[in-house]
Amino acid sequence: MSNELVINGSHQETRVALLEDGTVVEIYIERQRDRSILGNLYRGRVVNVLPGMQAAFVDIGMDRAAFLYVADADTRVRDYQHIMEDGWEERNGLEFESTPPRVAEHRPIEEVIREGQELLVQVSREPLGTKGTRVTAHVTLPGRHLVLMPTVNHVGVSRRIIDPEERHRLRETVLKMKPPGLGFIARTASEGADGADLEHDMDLLIRMWENTQRRYQGARAPSLIQGDLSIVLRALRDLLTVDMSRIVTDSQEAHEQITQFVQTYTPRLHCQVDFYKGRAPIFDVHGIENELDRALKRKVWLKSGGYIIIEMTEALTAVDVNTGKFVGKRNLEDTILKTNLEAAREIAYQIRLRDIGGIIIIDFIDMEKESDREMVFHTLGLALKKDRVKSTILKISELGLVEMTRKRTRESLSRFLGEPCSCCDGLGYVKSRTTVCHEIFRQIERVSSDIGGDTILVDAHPEVAEFLCDEERTNIESLEKRLKKRIVVQGKDRFQQEQFEIVAL
Repeated sequence: MSNELVINGSHQETRVALLEDGTVVEIYIERQRDRSILGNLYRGRVVNVLPGMQAAFVDIGMDRAAFLYVADADTRVRDYQHIMEDGWEERNGLEFESTPPRVAEHRPIEEVIREGQELLVQVSREPLGTKGTRVTAHVTLPGRHLVLMPTVNHVGVSRRIIDPEERHRLRETVLKMKPPGLGFIARTASEGADGADLEHDMDLLIRMWENTQRRYQGARAPSLIQGDLSIVLRALRDLLTVDMSRIVTDSQEAHEQITQFVQTYTPRLHCQVDFYKGRAPIFDVHGIENELDRALKRKVWLKSGGYIIIEMTEALTAVDVNTGKFVGKRNLEDTILKTNLEAAREIAYQIRLRDIGGIIIIDFIDMEKESDREMVFHTLGLALKKDRVKSTILKISELGLVEMTRKRTRESLSRFLGEPCSCCDGLGYVKSRTTVCHEIFRQIERVSSDIGGDTILVDAHPEVAEFLCDEERTNIESLEKRLKKRIVVQGKDRFQQEQFEIVAL
């Protein structure tokens, strides 16, 4: 598999796209005025301890206090999987061993921290919708090959490294060189790295941690101690592997950063770094803009003629599969199976591209044969394995539903790029003209006795006004006779379809 990184940089924002065999699979966007705070380190002050929730709120200098759960605050905890489950695993594709150390019993939150206490915390989840920032006291500092965990004395290896001998080599190498009391995880990028590379990475991370401690001692709460890297350097750190054949950018500054990073940290990776000088926008040339537009649409067409509908809510995402224009060639069962198989691959792709997290419900077309359901489930699971973010998937139910979860720490692509519709307030629809007209009739009857004079003025959206004067003209005349008042309708361009005003003329 040949991978490429395409980086589009400007003064306003930087966009990074990961291409696998020419297909856009991941997109990251960072805007200068609202840079990501994920991974940032703060000196915070505990402002409220909630024993009933076993959590606390920590002031880190933002509009809202951050949420700190007891397991993220108790320094006696030994389970590195829990410590990092909301942070590094989904951001950087880090996976844990299947048998991590057992976790110590959590102490009550009131025994762990107290109100007014100051402590070093790291953002493990950015604000998502109505949910605020989540922080942890278990700091993780990522390098090229290793992740330093200064609060956990453990050595682990990414589960994406499959070779048992390589896993053993990495674990033993890190164990021999690590200082007592510190924990490290060998990242996927460490596969094949020699002892010198690992030692160099470890030394950098330890010095970074020492500098962080010094800055913490000299800071006042609340304050930022250390921000995360720029999106370009994060992409290189997390995505640059032996599969990466080419990096291309249209930004001179990004090109210099990339060249220096590759020469310093990955000189043995034969990755071509190009500076794009073409006149056409770089994302247009690689077809990324089209995929971005497609990733914002509710309906996604399949090549066969079928389609899927993706509906996102605050609590979960629902995906519905339909045959659409696909009629098949043999029989109904074959048509349904082929549509579901194609949809399974497209759904896995869209989930990764759109960065959809949380609970996901997939409604496949009902299949009578158990073998067909197994085939679709296997296809979906296989397609999801390409995703660096961990997901859990349950078997297809008798109703054809698949329940799955996917970890998330940031807004999905559609929420990042969009905002609720000003007309429908995010519902996805507006009241019909007929419905609005009948609401106007009821409102006229409510207020008619309070309106002086013999004429009532109705201001409405032009299309609603036209509908009132045309299709609903009979009802207008009937209302005029009953109320003994004249009704004048006037279209207002600035009104939305559901908006109207009723006043005396």
